[in-house]
Amino acid sequence: MIQGFSSTFTGERRPKEDGIFEALGATDELSCAIGLAREFCIDQGHAFTEELEKIQCVLQDVGSNIATPQSSARQSHIKKTMFSGHPLSDLERWIDKYTEELPPLTNFILPSGGKSSAALHVARSVCRRAERSVAPIVRSGEVDAEVAKFLNRLSDYLFTVARYVAMKEGNRETVYRRPE
Repeated sequence: MIQGFSSTFTGERRPKEDGIFEALGATDELSCAIGLAREFCIDQGHAFTEELEKIQCVLQDVGSNIATPQSSARQSHIKKTMFSGHPLSDLERWIDKYTEELPPLTNFILPSGGKSSAALHVARSVCRRAERSVAPIVRSGEVDAEVAKFLNRLSDYLFTVARYVAMKEGNRETVYRRPE
């Protein structure tokens, strides 16, 4: 019999449609999307795939923080699942590194540029959804604000690396043109 409730890391029972579980599902889906993109990038021999793996590991930490609502967490829970802002500095460094090699963006582009690039664009859009699902629970004080900052910069990283992959693979990015 389905009860319609699940437990957080703290043992608190909440409805399955609670914002905590929505955010957990979105970050899990994000890790899956990154994993798929990573497989395409491995097939193409891209060196940055270790960054994607590291990001997937950080997303596990994001999920732990989300699964530990502050309103029901004891100090021992908080200590185990605290999310540090350290991964943000990695993202910033990587974004800068790839941006230096890219031509300036002068038009809107559509998700394109080959399978690796398109898969990274899918991951970027899933990341934006995860960010939207985390925002209300961060605002309510249930989740560390660093989680939202990480997801925000992660979507920028995924956009940048999608463009970088298209360039490295010699694939053309499709420029948006207003339909006539």
